[in-house]
Amino acid sequence: MKAFKAYDIRGVYGRDLNPEIVYRIGYFLPRVLPMKEILVGRDIRLSSDEMFESLSRGLTDAGINVVDAGLTTTPMVYWGTGKYNFDASVMITASHNPKEHNGLKVSARHVLPVGYDTGLGRLEKLVESDEPVVVKQKGSVRSLDMKPDYLEFLSTYKQDYSDLNLSIDFSNGMSTLFKNDLFGNKYFPLNDTCDGTFPGHEPNPLEPENQEQIKEAVLKNKSDLGVIFDGDADRVMFIDEKGQFISPDLIIAVFARYFLTDTSKKQTVVHDIRTSKAVGEYLKQFNADVDIWRVGRAYGATKLREVNGIYGGELAGHYYFKDFYFSDSGLMAALIMLNIVKELNASGSTVSKMMQEISPYANTGEVNFVISRKEEAMNAVVDYFRSSEVPTAYYDFDGYRLEFSDWWFNIRPSNTEPYLRFIAEARSKTLLDVKSQKVFELLKPFQV
Repeated sequence: MKAFKAYDIRGVYGRDLNPEIVYRIGYFLPRVLPMKEILVGRDIRLSSDEMFESLSRGLTDAGINVVDAGLTTTPMVYWGTGKYNFDASVMITASHNPKEHNGLKVSARHVLPVGYDTGLGRLEKLVESDEPVVVKQKGSVRSLDMKPDYLEFLSTYKQDYSDLNLSIDFSNGMSTLFKNDLFGNKYFPLNDTCDGTFPGHEPNPLEPENQEQIKEAVLKNKSDLGVIFDGDADRVMFIDEKGQFISPDLIIAVFARYFLTDTSKKQTVVHDIRTSKAVGEYLKQFNADVDIWRVGRAYGATKLREVNGIYGGELAGHYYFKDFYFSDSGLMAALIMLNIVKELNASGSTVSKMMQEISPYANTGEVNFVISRKEEAMNAVVDYFRSSEVPTAYYDFDGYRLEFSDWWFNIRPSNTEPYLRFIAEARSKTLLDVKSQKVFELLKPFQV
């Protein structure tokens, strides 16, 4: 089925997902994850209430008790799963996708991510099967207001931000639930009404057109920092005081200033295979071990737990924290970033100066190619550079990452879209242009 992805279930509601499919997902989910009671939250999308009704009917017809968390952020559901020790949880959301989309993010006990390889694949087969639904014993539905407890937890990271000049874009998404509780009222808000039609812009802060408003606001308001959340608040991204977008992977390095101040302790940080080489180089001064792993929460959060890391992150703006059940939280990440900016201001520095100190590299950003023969195309690129240069490091999971003395690249197939993705970095823009142009030449015969 088209909606079942590597990390979650997601698609256009009414086409890829409908009430019958969502009902069967609810009914068969207990076959995949052992459960008696499940936590379910949802975002503000126009189809979320209908999806909750269908999912809950399926779950209760399977004899499962449903705990309705109401409108929540995705991280709030993760946190509630761990805090209250639920057997499993589902967040109804399409995250950063356009308003016509919706989906389901599934977690097992202990907030373990459930991806295609760890349960969604089996669930898809059951949903597609001809097996009839048999209602033997009905489960119940009860409500749970997690916000007070969750706010108490987040407030342990909160400081007084009245001395900061901030612009914050909530993208009309679920982060608006906490806009006053966490940030007070001394900031410049954008798109701060919770609205499932996303009137301000699509809730994907990684797309440049969706960053335009926050960049303008930072410059107009002379803000120390711009903050922009995605639709379900599991991701957050930042704009420096000059109105420049900060590549989210570099924030992994920035967080060392909060988590790794005691360099006598050896801590592990996890980042994905696309992350700038500058991050690992910067973290060395903090006595940190760096573990490079696959893209996506189903992999990143699991790896962080496996190595008992302190925190981790991704190029896409997900940040995982040991103290957040090894899961990601845009709001927690934002608070930590604001705490760091407070220290910068107190020392007379700025965000842009800090970022200049972290990365000396020129970067292509992630470039997408529509390619059908992905494996052949990747091999053509990898074979060429392995034969012409000697890599200093070589990774062959989630595509390939090859590092050389003064540049590196990652090439990988998308898990959710028909793309081959490429990213490269070099110590000079000239070298980056030369190397990336060669890659583009090598990929041209494979492009659709």
